[in-house]
Amino acid sequence: MEKVEEKGAAYGAEDYTQDGTVDLQGRPVFRSNTGRWRACSFIVGYEVFERMAYYGIASNLVVYLTTKLHEGTVTSSNNVTNWVGTVWMTPLLGAYIADAHLGRYWTFVIASAIYLVGMSLLTLAVSLPALRPPSCDHGIKLEDCERRASPFQVAIFYCGLYIIALGTGGTKPNISTMGADQFDEFEPKEKIQKLSFFNWWMFSIFFGTLFSNTILIYIQDNVGWALGYGLPTIGLAFSILVFLTGTKFYRHKLPSGSPFSRIAHVLVAFIRKWRVPIPDDPKELYELSLEEYTNSEKVRIDHSTSLGFLDKAAVKSGPTSPWMLCSVTQVEETKQMIKMVPILIATFLPSMMLAQGGTLFVKQGTTLDRSIGPHFDIPPACLSAFVTIFMLISLVLYDRYFVPVMRKYTKNPRGITLLQRLGIGLVLHIIILMTAFFAERRRLSVIQEHKLFGKRDTVPLTIFILLPQFALAGIADTFVEVAKIEFFYDQAPQGMKSLGTSYFTTSLGIGSFLSSFLLKTVAEFTKKHAKRGWILDNLNLSHLDYYYLFLACLSFLNLLFFLVVSKYYVYNADTTESTGDFAVETLPRKNSAQAYKDATNSLLMS
Repeated sequence: MEKVEEKGAAYGAEDYTQDGTVDLQGRPVFRSNTGRWRACSFIVGYEVFERMAYYGIASNLVVYLTTKLHEGTVTSSNNVTNWVGTVWMTPLLGAYIADAHLGRYWTFVIASAIYLVGMSLLTLAVSLPALRPPSCDHGIKLEDCERRASPFQVAIFYCGLYIIALGTGGTKPNISTMGADQFDEFEPKEKIQKLSFFNWWMFSIFFGTLFSNTILIYIQDNVGWALGYGLPTIGLAFSILVFLTGTKFYRHKLPSGSPFSRIAHVLVAFIRKWRVPIPDDPKELYELSLEEYTNSEKVRIDHSTSLGFLDKAAVKSGPTSPWMLCSVTQVEETKQMIKMVPILIATFLPSMMLAQGGTLFVKQGTTLDRSIGPHFDIPPACLSAFVTIFMLISLVLYDRYFVPVMRKYTKNPRGITLLQRLGIGLVLHIIILMTAFFAERRRLSVIQEHKLFGKRDTVPLTIFILLPQFALAGIADTFVEVAKIEFFYDQAPQGMKSLGTSYFTTSLGIGSFLSSFLLKTVAEFTKKHAKRGWILDNLNLSHLDYYYLFLACLSFLNLLFFLVVSKYYVYNADTTESTGDFAVETLPRKNSAQAYKDATNSLLMS
């Protein structure tokens, strides 16, 4: 991470941040002693340990459900993806609470406490004799074991999981957004630093994941689930402590009201005035004065021609209630959120791909030869570590070498555009699925050759035949996942950044639910209409190769859809260099800082 030192005018108005950020008490903050990488170090530190905790549960969850709760292949896979989907959908609620009411910091702190309660309950559910499922007698095969968890024990386990999902709803949309808020886009050096933030943010995520996908999974499979879940819980508690330690360095954005109500006002006003003609001159549209934006510390947005039909909401005619007349800035905020929706839809299928790595890819590994030497068997879920390793390597290469080289040719500060980066990742996803298809064909041919059709038969084929698909998945994440989170944050309006970030989590959530739906539908359909079902509890009798080929075809169609919608997408204008008809950009922090200073002096004088 490139560290840039800058000299501010100590205690001068020009040293205040200019992007509207304040401290926890709502007072202006100095640039010199807040924010930037110093503040981000605590936020990134939190993310390393939190991701270790989350993936310590998620990465091996399908194995616990199969071996301890005795769930079948489809049931366990769907329960994992349904939970993961909930984890990534609840951030919509967390984003609303942060943007409209509590702000990002307090929403995050409260949600972290809920998260920790869920992790603690889950640890107790696998540790206490009264709560954990009964063990089978020594020497009894899993399929022959008649001991099952009671409904109460199952309920406690899933209660812990979904409390975690509720907690992450408040942490996920706010922690990354808060990290990006530590850089003032009105200051050139900080603006450059911000361009690398999401690359290093994803690096921290996968660095924490690497520990989970190696050490924690090994502990869970070979030492015990109590210790394997207890360590992530301790890690989460430590991560929260790290975050709280950096409180005095953080910059905060004030809540700006409900983004949903502002969008609803525009849509209702547009519908009620759909017959009203739009004036040729955008200056005739309704807009607040510069002074009102300065006083409210909000950014004024220029009029744009995209989604021009929504301009009807700003036409001056009839009543002036919020449901009949909206400012140009409010209309533009709505445009910016709506025009991202087609891109959001194009990310659902790639997000579904992530679910395969934690479910079917892992289940494949359980059937293969996992031995490394005479005394060590690699846990199947540990292959996920290669996703992390290749992602970490490719991310550093991307940020340090690819971006500088491409920047010389494209003159783009990011090297290539965010949508170009996303498109490269979508191509890689198709390659991953075809790689998985050929690996599965090889596995099935060995099964046929040795007549190994039993549910627990081990195929004499090394588990590392799956390595290429895991490695490519890590490289694809460098393009897809980083581009997604940066795109939705960057293109969201200032007052809706948490909501924009929740588009990223919504993509992952819907992708997980889509994975559950598709897996169940294909399994049931092929059982009825095919000679043999594609996805059975006995993977040695299944045809996952057909399923992967089917997903590759869907991914190719999705790539075509993405190419169409990205071709017509228009990026937002740089608000710090605005020059349009309404190009009067406020520098709210400088003015509010001076206003704060004047108000303090007035109080002292009185």
